[in-house]
Amino acid sequence: MDMAVNTFCSSPLTTGPRPDRACLPVGRGVFTRVSHRSNINTLSIRALNMEFTRRDFIKNFLFLGGSLFFSPISLNASEKKDGQWISAYKKLEIEGKLAERVKQAYAIFENCQLCPRKCGVNRQKGERGFCRAPVKPVIFSYHPHFGEEMSLVGSKGSGTIFFSHCNLRCIFCQNWPISHEGRGKEIQDEDLADRMLHLQKIGCHNINLVTPTHVMPNILNATRIALKKGLLIPLVYNTSGYERLEILKILDGIVDIYLPDMKYMDTDKAAKYSAGASDYPEVTKKAIVEMQRQVGMLKLGHQGVALRGLMIRHLVMPNRVAGTEKFVKWVAETLPKSTYVNIMAQYRVEYRAYDYPEIARGITTQEFLDAINWAEKYGLTNLDPQSVAVRNFYFHRRTD
Repeated sequence: MDMAVNTFCSSPLTTGPRPDRACLPVGRGVFTRVSHRSNINTLSIRALNMEFTRRDFIKNFLFLGGSLFFSPISLNASEKKDGQWISAYKKLEIEGKLAERVKQAYAIFENCQLCPRKCGVNRQKGERGFCRAPVKPVIFSYHPHFGEEMSLVGSKGSGTIFFSHCNLRCIFCQNWPISHEGRGKEIQDEDLADRMLHLQKIGCHNINLVTPTHVMPNILNATRIALKKGLLIPLVYNTSGYERLEILKILDGIVDIYLPDMKYMDTDKAAKYSAGASDYPEVTKKAIVEMQRQVGMLKLGHQGVALRGLMIRHLVMPNRVAGTEKFVKWVAETLPKSTYVNIMAQYRVEYRAYDYPEIARGITTQEFLDAINWAEKYGLTNLDPQSVAVRNFYFHRRTD
């Protein structure tokens, strides 16, 4: 029986500084979440008619021919060894330009066109557009996150801030209570700055801004406030990729690390699963090229923690809905082949995905293996090591 594995649950609803739930494979394209309050070391699942424990999985995951740490597709990011690293936003403040960027961004609220939907509402007067967000930021949670890419997590976690509301609203969103329903607490920009500083104080390696597009002006203002109080660590712009070039240019010289999704390559799929956003593929491709222009290739510090650069995520979906082969081919033809790409296996059926038969199941092992094989076929050399380790794990299980 084929299985597809969920290597991590990247959601504030299931993952925090000490996640209380772990995702384990239980069968063909099916995932279950198991509470850490149970005796997880004795919990096992049956696959291929044999007992297969979590300990077995971790042992194979780490020590097979390509592991998390010794992947055959290497992490070809440059290390910053000479001189003291300075964040992009601090450099812009030193140049005397950050305050003007904040002012420029805030002016957009009066005729909101922060995202490609360009609603044109006056959020300063309480009007709300497609994303339904108010003018003040709404935060669902903030904490060290250990479910992100290893170069973001490091040893003390990625300082993740989950913003409520969303400009895309995918029907399979695992964070739908936050993005669709807007659950969270409305705060001031000064409070957001304090949360950034708290995450830095407890040792987080970066400030990871999840779903930031509709609150970009608040983020810029909070960053400047926090900078004046000692904020130093990199800003990670963790976005769906559905971004306007004009807005990204305001962020030029402020964001250190761009972490965009590339969800689909076909307009009909984007329209069907993301609230009519048929322009998503073309808009996002242009946005990613601009992000690459701004921050370049991924650069790591001496402890292997990301400092600057582009990291692209692509979620493998059932029945090739995401257009994965088209995606890796586009990356290979448009960007350096050493661009960091995370081909993710953790799709799970959430929210309204149950109403769409073609995506109402998890992915199969073969669907994930095909995705990695396509990436190698088109010459991508900097795949996320976790993704490669999962591929090697399944290859080993099939040839064992």
